Amino acid sequence: MPGGRLSHQDRLDIAAGLEAGLGYAEIARQLQRPTSTITREVARNGGASGYRADHAHYATASRARRRRPVSPADGVRALDAQREYVERFAAMMVEGGLPRMASRVLALLYTSDSRTLTAADLVQELRVSPASISKAIGYLERVGMVHREPDPIRRLQHYVIADDVWLKAWEVSARTNDSWADLAAEGVELVGRDTPAGERLMHMADFFHRLSEDMSGGAGFQDCLAVLAVLWQADRRLDANELAAALHWPVERVTDALDYAVKNSSGQDGAEQAASQGAVGEA
Repeated sequence: MPGGRLSHQDRLDIAAGLEAGLGYAEIARQLQRPTSTITREVARNGGASGYRADHAHYATASRARRRRPVSPADGVRALDAQREYVERFAAMMVEGGLPRMASRVLALLYTSDSRTLTAADLVQELRVSPASISKAIGYLERVGMVHREPDPIRRLQHYVIADDVWLKAWEVSARTNDSWADLAAEGVELVGRDTPAGERLMHMADFFHRLSEDMSGGAGFQDCLAVLAVLWQADRRLDANELAAALHWPVERVTDALDYAVKNSSGQDGAEQAASQGAVGEA
């Protein structure tokens, strides 16, 4: 990849890419630059929503001409470094499929020393409009990654990151893959299974369905958990018929769940595996 300083034209291309909604990695590929270069450039010059090519170019030239102080202000330098890190943190989540503004809000909440931040805090730190923050928070609340805690004294809403935020992110990704599978399957019915497009869509549906099942554990995994929960509550050996009655399932579904448990117990030691296999008596 080419090195050296970014040119004015490079910065115009970065601004155009941001305006078009491109991610940092895509802009970097177009400019044949490392993604970190683009992330750093944007973070130092107003962030994704405030980046202006002309301003960035002149500001960079001005910084280059300025004499480096003998004793730089550690606080300012640390703040700039933190803001740059937040932008890189957010860029990574954007590449993973999270909306840009929601990623910036989540990154700031996750890296903040304070347990909570208000809407005003987020507006000030991210240098965006209240409407942008409201939309991002709405999305993060819908997927369970952030929740509100009211402050009755100051009459403010505090936004708190979920304790299991990365599990929530994983679940969002799994649901997205499931939606892709459903959309592809709908396309198969529309264009026909025997057409070239139908064949491609069938492969797509199968791929995303398997990916979603792998991420969510799949039906076998969920059934296995349900069976183990019943066994744990009973605190005694149960046969397949008793388990089926407790779960209101056909016996075949219970035995399939038990088979799944045995086949996927390779990570257990001998005693644990024997316990898995012997937890249920003869049907």
